[in-house]
Amino acid sequence: MLVDEVTLEVRRVLQRENLFKRQAPGTDKKTQLIAANVDTLFIVASCNKDFSTARLERYLVLAQEVGVQPVVILTKTDLTDTPDIFVAAVRDLRPGLLIEAVNGRDPVSVARLATWCGRGQTVALVGSSGVGKSTLVNSLRGSDGIMTQAIRKGDDTGRHTTTVREMHRLAGGGWLLDTPGMRELQLTDAGSGIAEIFDDFVESAEHCRFSNCTHEVEPGCAVRAAIADGRLSAARLDRWRRLTSEEIYNKASPTERRALHRIATRVSTKKK
Repeated sequence: MLVDEVTLEVRRVLQRENLFKRQAPGTDKKTQLIAANVDTLFIVASCNKDFSTARLERYLVLAQEVGVQPVVILTKTDLTDTPDIFVAAVRDLRPGLLIEAVNGRDPVSVARLATWCGRGQTVALVGSSGVGKSTLVNSLRGSDGIMTQAIRKGDDTGRHTTTVREMHRLAGGGWLLDTPGMRELQLTDAGSGIAEIFDDFVESAEHCRFSNCTHEVEPGCAVRAAIADGRLSAARLDRWRRLTSEEIYNKASPTERRALHRIATRVSTKKK
C-alpha cells in the first residue's frame, strides 16, 4: 500500500503481484492465505527422517501455480554424513531445480542464500515445523532474536516455534517472510501447477490409446509403458494421482464431493 509520508494515511492499496494459499485443514472448504507479493519461495526441508519428497512436490506445485521462483533449501547438513543423497532426491523431482544445502547455524554456509535476498526482494520461507526456518532467518539477519526449538529425537519432527507470519528486514535491503510450519498442505486451484510439475506424466498420457485412461489396466497405456522401461517412476505416478484427485475434490461442491466419495468407496470395495 502507498502511505502519505506526512499524515501516514493510506492513499492507495496496490494490486497483489501473487498470492500463496492452501485449503485450510477441516471440511468447511475455507481457503487459508499464506503469503503475497513474493519474489522467491524458499522451500525448506531438513536432511533427516522428516525429509519428504512428496511434501516438497506439493510446495513446488504451489510455487508453479503462483509463478514464483522456488529454491529448495536443505538444512541440517551438519547432522548427516550423506547430504548428497538428499540433494539427489530433490534433483530427481524436476530438472533445473535450484537447490542449496546448508548448515543453518553457520553464517558462511547461509551466506550463499543472500543471492535471492537483495534490495527490493521479498523471500518467503515455507516448510514443516522443525526444518530450521527460524534458524535460517536468524543467520541471515546476523541475530539470534528469533526463538528456536529442538526437534523430537524419535522422528526428527519439530515443534511450532513460529506461530504467526513475520516480516524481517535484512541489512542488504531485502525482506524475509517467516511462516508457521505446515504439516499439511492441501492444495486448491492448483491444476496448472500440478500439470507443470508432472509434465512428463501429462505428456506420456497424451499417447495413451484411450483419452480417459486411468493408467492401471487399460491396453496401450503409454504411462505404464514408460514406467516399465524406467522413464517414469511408479512412486511419482501415485503422487500425481493423489494430487489430481485432491484438486478435483477440493474444487467440488458438497453434492459433487458426496458423489466422489461414493465412487471411491465402490472402487476400494472392488479392489478388496
